[in-house]
Amino acid sequence: MKVLVFCEQRDGKLKSHSHEALTVAHRLAGKQAGDVAAVLAGSGVASLAGELKGWGAGKVYLAEASQLGHYNPLHYTSAMEQAVKQWQPQLVLGIASPMGRDLFARLSARLKAPLLTDLVEIKDDMSGGTKPMYAGKVLASVRYKNKGLRLATLRPNVFAATASQGDAQTEALSVSLADERLLKTLEVRKGKSEKPDLTEAARIVSGGRSLGSADNFAILNECAEVLGATVGASRAAVDSGYARHDMQVGQTGKTVNPNLYIACGISGSIQHMAGMRTSKVIVAVNTDPEAPIFSVATYGIVADLFEAVPLMTKKFKALLD
Repeated sequence: MKVLVFCEQRDGKLKSHSHEALTVAHRLAGKQAGDVAAVLAGSGVASLAGELKGWGAGKVYLAEASQLGHYNPLHYTSAMEQAVKQWQPQLVLGIASPMGRDLFARLSARLKAPLLTDLVEIKDDMSGGTKPMYAGKVLASVRYKNKGLRLATLRPNVFAATASQGDAQTEALSVSLADERLLKTLEVRKGKSEKPDLTEAARIVSGGRSLGSADNFAILNECAEVLGATVGASRAAVDSGYARHDMQVGQTGKTVNPNLYIACGISGSIQHMAGMRTSKVIVAVNTDPEAPIFSVATYGIVADLFEAVPLMTKKFKALLD
């Protein structure tokens, strides 16, 4: 069973989600690296192929051109279509990121192949999988009707990335690029924050409604600054106007998978825990010893966050200085 994986990069940096997709592809291909190929598209990204070695891919199709420097759906769809023609896979996998959602919908239409999106589980026989629906209130079992080429995107930070095998030998991909006059990137605007996005962050400090105001998030910002972490929030904190929506962690926000997740004043609703429970180490700070967050916490602190967090910040600073 042959699988083709789209590996996303931005600004010359490989997205960590690519390793998750490759791990799943390696499993579906019967742990045969020779049956898994990856696609890298961009400008000056040849060096990134080395980061795919040992993650389950035997081959990497490399599409390099100055026009691929920024994501262009016309160019990237053409690159993936060409890779499909050369590799002849039974399944094409990607991540349900903003880029993946756009690219795979276009690729599905181009190839006239069915697409299952945002999967949190995919069956070993590639017949279907499971995806959340209605803001995570239900899990739907979805399946393919055809027996030909199939496409699927996986929800990021749900599947564990595990190094395996595969020497990821590169092969240049010749792509027929669309006329630049049809679609061209004129400007890229980025946020002012230099901290990684929540979905890529290795450390996250999140706050809940217990913080009481947007100004009180300064306590978490100080802790995050010492740790080199990104600040997140629960839906309750976002709905209360204490934090921006792009900071929201949970079923209706972002799914994260950091090495360290510190939950401050977050009780732990099912929706929130669905977005962070795969974190490697979870530290929960809450005054309620019965709070659900403690059921998934590695370490629990029953205390007022306004006392505990500044104390943790002070200890972290002393340890890291």
